[in-house]
Amino acid sequence: MDDRLVVVLGATGRQGGAVARHLLAGGRRVRAVTRTPGSAAAQALAAAGAEVVRADMADLVGLRSALAGAHGVFSVQNPMTSGLTGEVTQGTNVGTAAAEAGARHVVYGSAGVGRPGTGVGSWDSKVAVRAHLESLGLPLTVLRPMAYMELMSDRSFYPAVAVWHVMPKLMGGDRPVQWLCLDDFGAAVARVLAEPDRFVGADLALASDVRTIDECGALWREVFGRGPRRVPMPVWLFEKFVGSDLTTMWRWLRTNPTDVDTTVTKALVPEARTVRQWLQARRG
Repeated sequence: MDDRLVVVLGATGRQGGAVARHLLAGGRRVRAVTRTPGSAAAQALAAAGAEVVRADMADLVGLRSALAGAHGVFSVQNPMTSGLTGEVTQGTNVGTAAAEAGARHVVYGSAGVGRPGTGVGSWDSKVAVRAHLESLGLPLTVLRPMAYMELMSDRSFYPAVAVWHVMPKLMGGDRPVQWLCLDDFGAAVARVLAEPDRFVGADLALASDVRTIDECGALWREVFGRGPRRVPMPVWLFEKFVGSDLTTMWRWLRTNPTDVDTTVTKALVPEARTVRQWLQARRG
């Protein structure tokens, strides 16, 4: 067992949870940080061997205690719950606490294209967080998945409205999208954290498959024998419920092609799934 402590922020969320599970499965010593230590997700991590502690990323004092003794840190924030300003505050707080703790490796779960000027709020906020982490001189690795496959199926993402209707309407159903499933993201982070000397300073865009929305819909029909459920909704009504960040992102992507080399992810996680393989696994 590797006894170097890895502190996982957002450990009961989708990304942090996937990271914590892979670290634990690999025999790493994990401190899982969450605002809800009594939740079922937190208790499952505790049962798997994690030390579960309560802390809020908005509270720097609490983070100092949570990150004490950390060798590695996985940092991720959710702007959908914190807001963009809150995301920057949380991300910079984690960086400050990690620097004070003398962490030897910080892996930042970012997103988007990794540069300013896109006008996409949830990408620009991550550029700001990264700038703070770099200003602290932290040994840093940045990982940037573009789109999670779970956007197609997870009810809390409202896929019938979002990915199957508004997203192709604004972005175009024939525009290539770089996909990665959450579990494979967790595996990638665990492998990066296992080799800090190799990955410190790296900025890696992650994707295991590149498929258009139209192609994903066709694969869905092939695997399940029916198309994905679609619920038409006007863009203005969608924005009323979720804000304009996603619609700004999809409009930007329509006219700004992005390119991600899937061989980078396959080198990290050789078993990383394609969209077809991920759908087939969901079928059971």
